[in-house]
Amino acid sequence: MLEEALEHLVKGIVDHDEDVVVRHKELRRGELLEVRVHPDDLGRVIGRSGRTAGALRTVVGALAGGKQVRVDIVDTDRSR
Repeated sequence: MLEEALEHLVKGIVDHDEDVVVRHKELRRGELLEVRVHPDDLGRVIGRSGRTAGALRTVVGALAGGKQVRVDIVDTDRSR
């Protein structure tokens, strides 16, 4: 559920919504949601001083209902 909600929110922000991918991983201390977007949209998802990314983390945290959830925005250019 959290994956779909985060994907919906991110697709509303970016220009290349077909390139939005949210991956879910289970960790010992909770869940990890990795967001990958088109390189041109990376700045939009992060926002000025990280405000947009922070807002996305806040919304996902509220939707998680007390579970520990980490949201990472992955720079696909650097991960190669």
